[in-house]
Amino acid sequence: MEKKRYLPLLAGITFSVLFGFTFMFTKEGLESVSIFHLLGFRFSLAAIVMTILKYLGFIKIKFKGKDLKSLFLLATAQPGLYFVFETLGVNMTASSEAGLMISLIPVVVTIMAAVFLNEKPSKKQLVFVILSVAGVIFITLMKGSTDVANNYLGLLVLMGAVITGGIYNILSRKLSLDFSPVEITYMMVWYGTVLFNIIALVRYKGTLIDYIKPLTETSVLIPVFYLGILASVVAFFMMNYTLSRVQASQAAVFANLTTVVSIIAGVVFRGETFYWFQFVGAAMIIIGVWGTNYYGELKQPAEELPG
Repeated sequence: MEKKRYLPLLAGITFSVLFGFTFMFTKEGLESVSIFHLLGFRFSLAAIVMTILKYLGFIKIKFKGKDLKSLFLLATAQPGLYFVFETLGVNMTASSEAGLMISLIPVVVTIMAAVFLNEKPSKKQLVFVILSVAGVIFITLMKGSTDVANNYLGLLVLMGAVITGGIYNILSRKLSLDFSPVEITYMMVWYGTVLFNIIALVRYKGTLIDYIKPLTETSVLIPVFYLGILASVVAFFMMNYTLSRVQASQAAVFANLTTVVSIIAGVVFRGETFYWFQFVGAAMIIIGVWGTNYYGELKQPAEELPG
């Protein structure tokens, strides 16, 4: 029982750390290729890797007789709309700012989970969710009092990612009744592959050879490798697994831990300024993530979800 309790927690920490570095790698990749070009490369690599694993027998995908319409809707929310908003937003703001906005997802998820899944957090959990979000708000407000540039359009675009990210969390939790985490991830990466490559090719002016030529450059290949394999295959599997085992609000609060990682990554690898209030806010976020999950109950989706 203890093992079952801590596996979702470990999976949550894993995907939050991996996602925390995506802002930095996305920003690096966008210095060489366009937004949709990068997304096309990212999900193509993820789809290829998962397809190879499928045919080698390492993973099992069985869609026959299942509700593919709902799974398609999930993929439309994320990666479809979510990554359009997130990638545009990251390109318009600092990687640390992007991480802060994405950390608002737990608020949206907690509300949606209570309404659509009848998953209401306990009073203790609610306190820690509020503490975690308060850490984000504290950093954001204090940041506004410094000379750091504010890009309100970029923040508005990132809010679109917050909303679609919340929808994805709810749908993934709900669909865990019928689909395994790897099946959900498989649909997501193939949806992203088709959607983003079509958009990129329509916008692209060169030949197909020119389209894939950036993959010969280290500045593109390294971000694509990280985003495609670690952030898309590994992190999404871990996220879908976590959502299949704990309440949506518990899983979503890990987005705030992603914030901490994104700030550290921006400071260490991109030379972004680190302020004392970011340290205080990060401590609030980490305590909030810990408390939300410590006082949460392990849920078996087939037994706990309504309808």
